[in-house]
Amino acid sequence: MADASSHVWFITGCSTGFGRELARQTIARGFPTVATARDKSKLADLVDGHSNALALDLDVTDQAQIGAAVKAAKEKFGRIDVLVNNAGYGYQASIEEGRDDEIREMFDANVFGLFAMTRAVLPGMRARRKGHVISLTSQAGFIGFPGSGYYAASKHAVEGFSDALATEGAPVGIKVTCVAPGPFRTDWAGRSLRQTPVEIPEYQETAAVRMKFTAGNSGKQPGDPVRAGEAMITIVESENPPRHLVLGEDAFNGVTRKLKRSLDEIESLKELTLSTDFPK
Repeated sequence: MADASSHVWFITGCSTGFGRELARQTIARGFPTVATARDKSKLADLVDGHSNALALDLDVTDQAQIGAAVKAAKEKFGRIDVLVNNAGYGYQASIEEGRDDEIREMFDANVFGLFAMTRAVLPGMRARRKGHVISLTSQAGFIGFPGSGYYAASKHAVEGFSDALATEGAPVGIKVTCVAPGPFRTDWAGRSLRQTPVEIPEYQETAAVRMKFTAGNSGKQPGDPVRAGEAMITIVESENPPRHLVLGEDAFNGVTRKLKRSLDEIESLKELTLSTDFPK
């Protein structure tokens, strides 16, 4: 069991998937844990009987609920040491057929809600000169797969935001990690996934194929959410948490291949790149 000085965790999106499993583990280990969901009644089985757990209603797209949840967490545990930005979902469509309302609604949750949630906890972390912000980004934070362009865009946004936050936060003791899972057996590709069907023939062999595979593979993914939760706890407890934690073999292979290919291309164009500066 953890002692009274343990990290206080605040986890968004705990009704299913990574958030639920991570909250289950932090509560079981004795860490003070705030578990949130849009309907906190879905968290009763997680928190009932645990004095170190607090369930709260939280829709991260609602600024008033964010403020109320952060206040309640501080009243219960005195502070927030670890924020886990897990709330969010996927939307798939070909780029051309993407629906504006669906795109904006996803960005409200995956991006703007995450930004607002992070801003809400930063004052306390800065004042104590200690904190850790963890954001679930997915391998889509590095790779834009066909059919998932808008989802990838939302995760790329969080990666850029996190780069800046890591630099700003370092002098005041705030650490930043983006966790990038590949395919895991969560509800992401099941009930939570939204799709706009591909109707345009030219995208049948790209976006449509990928979307069909994603939905059809739900429940058969190689990633284990239990082990993912353990990995996230491990980095929080480490002295020097990483800026990135990629989860699963599929993500490791895909992300490393993408980064190596990008670096090779950039280096191959070095002469042309440098030629665009004013002459020295």
